[in-house]
Amino acid sequence: MAWEVLLWLFSFFVVIALLAIAVYQLICLTDLESDYINPYDSSARINAVVMPEIVIQGALSILFLLTWHWFMFLITAPLTYYHIRLYMKRKHLIDVTEIFSLLNGEKKLRLIKLVFYLILFFTVIYRLVAAAVVSFIDEDDGPLESGMF
Repeated sequence: MAWEVLLWLFSFFVVIALLAIAVYQLICLTDLESDYINPYDSSARINAVVMPEIVIQGALSILFLLTWHWFMFLITAPLTYYHIRLYMKRKHLIDVTEIFSLLNGEKKLRLIKLVFYLILFFTVIYRLVAAAVVSFIDEDDGPLESGMF
């Protein structure tokens, strides 16, 4: 049962990384809208973290599939499919020349991802605490049932 706690602990840190990436992208777009940075820097910063986000989120989804956590896999699968579809169409990166015309749509997309990652974050926290409690209870019951003390 200890592997279950490790899985949720690993998932916790991965979801924190995804949250940080989503917040970073949203901040870059907000700074561009407020004219604090130029379009080239903003798109370069966002494009630098797009592929790591896709890979990390896809790996998390595959991890849930391989560990037979169907509910979590079904939660993460639509976003993984969306990322794969964007990558196949070559629309996963932000174009410098069109960033101002797509700014509101990109901000809404990043905000939706942020809400999704927050829901995933709280779900993972719940599962982490539940797995830790179950692991702790099973550890306490083990020696008593075997008659050691």
